[in-house]
This record gives sequence, structure tokens and C-alpha cells, in this order.
Amino acid sequence: MQKEAPTGRSAHDPVLTVKDVSYYYGPKQALHDVSFEVYPGKVTALLGPNGAGKTTLFSLITRLFDAPTGRIEICGKSPSEWGAKALGPLGVVFQQPTLDLDLTVKQNLRYFAALRGLPRKEADERMDAALDALDMKERIGERVRALNGGHRRRVEIARSILHSPKLLLLDEPTVGLDVPTRTAIVRHIHELARKDKIGVLWATHLFDEIEPGDDLLVLNRGRIVARGETKDVVAETGAKDLGGAFQLLIGGDTGEDIAA
Repeated sequence: MQKEAPTGRSAHDPVLTVKDVSYYYGPKQALHDVSFEVYPGKVTALLGPNGAGKTTLFSLITRLFDAPTGRIEICGKSPSEWGAKALGPLGVVFQQPTLDLDLTVKQNLRYFAALRGLPRKEADERMDAALDALDMKERIGERVRALNGGHRRRVEIARSILHSPKLLLLDEPTVGLDVPTRTAIVRHIHELARKDKIGVLWATHLFDEIEPGDDLLVLNRGRIVARGETKDVVAETGAKDLGGAFQLLIGGDTGEDIAA
């Protein structure tokens, strides 16, 4: 029997709640009792070395995997109980590209908008606004195959926000991009979070993508080893910068024998 819809939620309630979540690949434990919240209008940086468990966590939140223990809620609804209805407020940019290379930018975005049930006129208006904000509007008629990596990423970000999500997941979205492109994307996502009150969970291993006022989760070998505003986490370790704090927190541990 389906549960009653959550009521009385305010603009200050978390858009993502992860509580006591663990996950195993056979006998190997990839996540250990992970708990945290993501709030509207804030970027929460999930910082960890390769193999820390970041992608596993994203797979559980998006329900590519089912969490055997613990609970995940998106805007108060558990995907395991509500299915697609719980995933409705979610936008995602996965680490691996998912655009159709043989379609144009416009065709890719229109297809996604149709899946989300957006009327054509509204979809086109949202598409124009999202691409314009990412300096991609003039490329709307180009086939994705003709775009470079940075431009493809911008299209994926535009696609992820077409339906006005409450929660945006970004799994290492800037990997392989040049520094100016990475900087532009980081700036745009932070502005988007503040302006549209979107809660963002950004998985990364790059320190320069994280701002001092971002919420920070440091994940190592499947465990949260630090949490709080970035500047506070750095101060608590006694390090002079985030890079130094990170090395102190993980102890030089790469965690590469745990699944990503």
C-alpha cells in the first residue's frame, strides 16, 4: 500500500536526505552507514579520491541500484516506495555522457522535455533560457557529435535543469575539460543554486571546484570522514587550505580497492 504524501514541507527542508546507507559489492563494503542532507540554495560538494564510493552513492540516489540498508528521500519521498514520483524533482548529470550524438542540441533537449511531459512551447522557452545562460544558444541547431567536450557538458547541464528540479546531482561533470570551461561551469552551477534555490550535490576530486561557503562532505573508503562548511572543515584540521585538509583527513589513502 502506497504511503501518504509528505505534507507541511517548507523551503528550508532538505531536498535530499541520506540516512544510514550501506552498500556491498559481494563481500566488499563500498559504503558504510553514510548519512547527510542537501539543502535548497546550497552546493554540497562530495569530495573524495577515486574509488571512495561517490559514484556508488549517486547510483543509489538515482535508484540505478537499490540500497539494502538505510533510507534515501528526495523532497521527503523515498524512491524505493514512490518510484518515478520520488525522482521527479531530480536532475542528473552523470560522469559518462548520455547525449545522442546523432541528434542536434535542440532534438536532444526536446526529447528529454517530452519525457518529462513539458508542453512544446514551454519546453522551447526553457531550452532557450538554459542554453543562453550557458553561452550555448547559438549552437542549438548543431549535431552533438560536432561539439567539443565542454560544449557537450553544457548541453547536459541545460538538459538536467529543463524541468526545474529541486535537486541536481553532478557526478564529476568537468572531468577532462580545460580550466576555463571548468571554471565557467562551476560558476554557473553556484549561481543557479543561489538564484533558483536548487540543492546541488556535486561529486568531485578537484579542490578548485569547491567554494569556501559550500557544504562539504569528505568521503573516503565509503565513509564520511568530515562534514560542514568548507571553510570550517579546513579550520578544524588546522590546514592552510582545502588540499592540505583533505590530505590530513584521508591520511594519504587513495581507497582505490573500493568500487567507485
